[in-house]
Amino acid sequence: MSAQPLLTPVKLGRYELPNRVVMAPMTRSRAYNRDRVPTELHAEYYAQRASAGLIVTEGSQISPQGVGYVYTPGIHSNAQIRAWQKVTAAVHARAGRIFSQLWHTGYVSHPDFHDGALPVSASAVNPRTKSFTPQGLKDTVTPRALETREVRAVIQDYVQAARNAIEAGFDGVEIHGANGYLVEQFLRDSSNHRGDEFGGSIPNRARFLFEIVDGIADAIGADRLGVRLSPANTFDVPADSDTRVLYDFVIGALSSYGLAYLHLREAQGDLSAIPNMVQNVTAHYRTVYRGTLITNTGFDRERGNAVIARGDADLVAYGVPFIANPDLVERFRAHAPLAQADKNTFYQGGARGYIDYPPLQAEAA
Repeated sequence: MSAQPLLTPVKLGRYELPNRVVMAPMTRSRAYNRDRVPTELHAEYYAQRASAGLIVTEGSQISPQGVGYVYTPGIHSNAQIRAWQKVTAAVHARAGRIFSQLWHTGYVSHPDFHDGALPVSASAVNPRTKSFTPQGLKDTVTPRALETREVRAVIQDYVQAARNAIEAGFDGVEIHGANGYLVEQFLRDSSNHRGDEFGGSIPNRARFLFEIVDGIADAIGADRLGVRLSPANTFDVPADSDTRVLYDFVIGALSSYGLAYLHLREAQGDLSAIPNMVQNVTAHYRTVYRGTLITNTGFDRERGNAVIARGDADLVAYGVPFIANPDLVERFRAHAPLAQADKNTFYQGGARGYIDYPPLQAEAA
């Protein structure tokens, strides 16, 4: 049997990976403590999945200001760093590689997380979505626009979080610039109405992201840095007035940084009714981005092998399949069926639906 492209080695930044199967970042809401510290459950969960070529953790807040969901861990305190050290050690003990995803939710938050204070964003624009609070889902509110000096402080929070991640033993970090969170709120003119150097033109709106990239690259090395973007996203942030031109500029400029990778989310659904949106994200941006490219969203084994074989992507990130299949790489190798995840335990349940999915060998026993 010829080798599956997914199962061939690849270089990513300074690392040689044994395969091209990436565990995508997924919020699982298991940090059941007031300090948002990872637990022994996190260590076991990620270690079980260490056969992935690369693990990207769930989004981890760069500061208390970045919190927007219940029970999500951070990467800004000493206690969090110490707890993540146990997670990275468990993954490395099984020869895995793991990056920390750096996260600030921006306006996708609620005053309940901030002692009654407003969440912050690029501008005072209410996304009119829901925030997952300790009391359940609540309507978002109109956030407070960050002052220019505060924007620069948030940039430094990202840089310090990257340093913290390396201290915690992570192999690198990924900037979460997708899914309607703070970076994307700055990028799009639908949510960024600023009049300073971080608003207005596309280069100005992209300045927030690029100053974060510059700072982290200087702090830990560009070859330990990835960026995740969602050019076709319309969830929690409306389309830009010219989304294609925006992301062509941003992704083209990222090519010059020598990043470990660019991580793109594919479109979800038909976007033909939205002007200037890219439907086939990976194929389009392969022609724009010169570097290692990870694609994500909606791939199975066959489509993953095909997208690599075509040369459109270098690696494929899998989300939900990794929840129920800690040995996803081994199942792909064996052409084995995949277990189905219990959606009721995606964001709750402790060990249940988190570390109790059996590997293929146990299923067959």
